[in-house]
Amino acid sequence: MTHTSLPQSPVDGAGLRECLSRWPSGVAVVTTVDAGGGHRGFTATAFTSLSMAPPSVLVCLDRDSQCLPAFATAPAMAIHLLRDDQADMAVRFATRGIDKFAGLAVDRGLDGVPLLPGTLGRLECRLVRRISAGDHIILIGLVHAAETFDGTPLVYFARDFRAL
Repeated sequence: MTHTSLPQSPVDGAGLRECLSRWPSGVAVVTTVDAGGGHRGFTATAFTSLSMAPPSVLVCLDRDSQCLPAFATAPAMAIHLLRDDQADMAVRFATRGIDKFAGLAVDRGLDGVPLLPGTLGRLECRLVRRISAGDHIILIGLVHAAETFDGTPLVYFARDFRAL
């Protein structure tokens, strides 16, 4: 994992968090499998396209996340773009200490990564780079499959889920 030190800033975390809450973002659930074949995942709002050639995306994972060990070594991940009726799924994958996959029917994708049903879009990616930056790890994925489905996106704004 590449480590990038960030310089000190006069802005505190609370002030930054408050300002950034005014920036609407889509909501995604990112999944992978750990070394033992167990399903792991988290909710992300820090996700974006990185490059069209080669097709690449990035997502940020909190360094304190319980699923960090799985994503630190996994060969692949899937990114699920949530629909406006999937706030419950976003909350489920953001909750610590629960079986996030309990009762979910999942398919298997690239390298056995769990694929969630009923999302707005789905990307299957080969994990090609991990960069340590501040309190997060940046996961860079080379896109191997991209699917789109009907619906309206789930949006996160001012610390709440919203629809367009």
